[in-house]
Amino acid sequence: MTLKKPELFLLILTSSSICHAFLSIGHGEFLSGNRTLSSPNRTFELGFFTPEKSGNYYIGIWYTISLPTKVVVWVANRHHPLKNPAASRLHLRRDGNLVLLSDSGDLIWSTNSNRPPPNSTVAATLLDTGNLVVRNRNPADPSPPLWQSFDYPTDHWLPAGKIGYNKLKGIEQKLRPWRSARNPAASVFSVGVAANGTSHVLTWNDTKLYWSTGEWNGKFFELIPEIVLNFYIKNLRYVENQNERFFTYDPGVPGALTRFLIDSSGQLQQFVWGQGATNWTQFWSRPNPQCLVYALCGEFSSCNDEKPPHCECLPGFEPVDVENWVSEDHTDGCARSRPLQCDGDGGSDTFFVVSRVHLPSDAVVLAVENSEDCRLLCLRNCSCTAQVFDDGQCLHWIGGFRNLRLLPSDDSTGKDVYVKVSGLSEQGSSNGDVRSKSSSVWTIVGSIGGCFCVIVVIVIFVVLKRRRRNPAGPSGEDSLTVFNYRDLRNATRNFSEKLGEGGFGFVYKGTFSNSIVVAVKRLKSVNQGKNHEKQFRAEVTTLGTIQHVNLVRLRGFCTRGSDRFLILDYMANGSLERVLFSKDTDVIDWTTRYKIALGIARGLSYLHEKCRDCIIHCDIKPENILLDDKLNPKISDFGLAKLFGREFSRVLTTVRGTRGYLAPEWLSNEPITTKADVFSYGMLLLEMVSGRRNTGGASSDGSGEFFPAVAASRVSRGDDVMGLLDERLGGRGDVEEVGRVCRVACWCIQDAEKDRPSMGRVVHVFEGLSEAEVCVVPKFLKGFLDDGVELEPAAFVLPATSASPASSSFSF
Repeated sequence: MTLKKPELFLLILTSSSICHAFLSIGHGEFLSGNRTLSSPNRTFELGFFTPEKSGNYYIGIWYTISLPTKVVVWVANRHHPLKNPAASRLHLRRDGNLVLLSDSGDLIWSTNSNRPPPNSTVAATLLDTGNLVVRNRNPADPSPPLWQSFDYPTDHWLPAGKIGYNKLKGIEQKLRPWRSARNPAASVFSVGVAANGTSHVLTWNDTKLYWSTGEWNGKFFELIPEIVLNFYIKNLRYVENQNERFFTYDPGVPGALTRFLIDSSGQLQQFVWGQGATNWTQFWSRPNPQCLVYALCGEFSSCNDEKPPHCECLPGFEPVDVENWVSEDHTDGCARSRPLQCDGDGGSDTFFVVSRVHLPSDAVVLAVENSEDCRLLCLRNCSCTAQVFDDGQCLHWIGGFRNLRLLPSDDSTGKDVYVKVSGLSEQGSSNGDVRSKSSSVWTIVGSIGGCFCVIVVIVIFVVLKRRRRNPAGPSGEDSLTVFNYRDLRNATRNFSEKLGEGGFGFVYKGTFSNSIVVAVKRLKSVNQGKNHEKQFRAEVTTLGTIQHVNLVRLRGFCTRGSDRFLILDYMANGSLERVLFSKDTDVIDWTTRYKIALGIARGLSYLHEKCRDCIIHCDIKPENILLDDKLNPKISDFGLAKLFGREFSRVLTTVRGTRGYLAPEWLSNEPITTKADVFSYGMLLLEMVSGRRNTGGASSDGSGEFFPAVAASRVSRGDDVMGLLDERLGGRGDVEEVGRVCRVACWCIQDAEKDRPSMGRVVHVFEGLSEAEVCVVPKFLKGFLDDGVELEPAAFVLPATSASPASSSFSF
């Protein structure tokens, strides 16, 4: 077929317009197919999109920079998907309404905008903030928009966006996550402003609150004071007028992007995209751990933080919606594989025992005297789904049974809960507990008798083999020992005595046959392969030659498949974190603290300046400072940044590390130097002076002041610093030494690397061979001072984790 010139021109025009990005939509204009609406600076686009593997189409706004991984920040028709975007239209009517029409012309979604003034020209525009607005096309018109998407957020809170309450329209501006990566429909979780209007809260089903920021004091939230130090946002503020009340914020770093998101996991997260970055970095997350999200796994399921995927149906139950469950949307929960018999006396139903759990809080308390009566009452009540007799109380759960959290095996607070199941199910018999009953006593007796001889043979074989091969442990020489995995397993009693957990792995206590006690660190998974294996052995061998009195000694290593183990000296007094912050230990005096501070400085100076290759620790914090039996400090994990590479260290420290020790350069894509360790050391010194966490919130006198800011202010003014000393010391400390430590700490945490000292210089100051320089208050601390100074965009990072520091009390 031959096309005439007008037809050919029309075809070319139509084809070119399909991928054309408009800057506005006017009266009678529309988007369909691949046509998009673009913001002026091309950061955002609006158009039709389809989530991966869904086959459905939606109108949404997304970042253009994140392609091909599309980050969608707003969805119009999240509950009403389309199938044919080419024949569907996003159309601006003459009455000022932006409407979405299906291929059959049905109305799918509308802005329900206010009518524009007579003779006005209205257009839909996507602003550089990511806000879609319908307003008068005349830029000189000062009237507010007829409609804007920031009034109706979905799952994202962008700079200049709102979370609050619109009084005129009577609607709450809440964030609600997607149900899963393939389904943008609103889930049961939400982020909103509490009824008192002064805090952000995370809720389930708009009823159950499971996390709160705490009260807003005009500068920061009570439970997250470190948000002021988040340099990717600035001017976080609460706005209230006759029309609305809401929280909003501005971007803090030119050229960088940030966004808050409530994820389908029920967590509030912050992501950042710095200059030169190739991907989004998760910067902040609450609550942690994951299973603190209420009813994340739905009814009749358990949540396990140590075993992804976190959600699992209880025995005797199966997912309500298998397709959603597979796509990691577990909120529908699980249902019984077989219904309860409910025959009146409960004789046909039984219980399955789930061990070591944190009990859900919505139990009914019954007055019964013993566990048997508690069990029988639940069996006879068709509405009772689970029961526990604990501390003299009978607890029954009626109807849905949700928020069951499994606890680690070493958590002594775990309880056993008895979940009712059908006596006809695979898990049970007609009487008693599912776990404790068998189908035939004689079958068990016969099985035991048949297996007894085999067990005896195996035991004899194992004993003889152990006699031939008994691990003797590391030698007293300086050489590095290559251990066999079986030796480590025997020495640690199958890794049964866990000392703690650090960013790079778990630590276990081990004792060899020669009575040498060691700490065995099981490293978390890293990239594998032959080249990596050779590199790992080469790096470990190099680290094994590094010897210093203030460094934990590496005695050997072991590789087994994808597993990596480091064998180190055992430190009898655990970590500095334990002796500084734990209420179960004696308070260490000032002389000991000064000795520890000097020892840490010497160890870091050795790593930075005296090793053949400069080693940057990348994670200086109290948990990584260990103390021997004489309270001599020894830096641990000093070679792991070298083993894993900068990116792995950066991710672990940012996401999993303790808050408040990271230098500004970590997330500004600048090269990491030894001055990053210096910054962390300065923050550590402040904690050694005060005896409490820098991120612990208000000061002990109730003033609400942030300790590092108070310390820096006093030092810069030359005021007396003895008032900064740990109250538990009762003022017992050398005045000159306390002042010296405070000055060094403030010197170390200066904003710019060039203004911080080297660790060798710090050692000289502590030894009295040099003086600390006089420093100004760093910019990131000024926002905490009551001097009227507005917080500037400070390059300081407080990573997001709410994991208790005590959980990492012994790490290497």
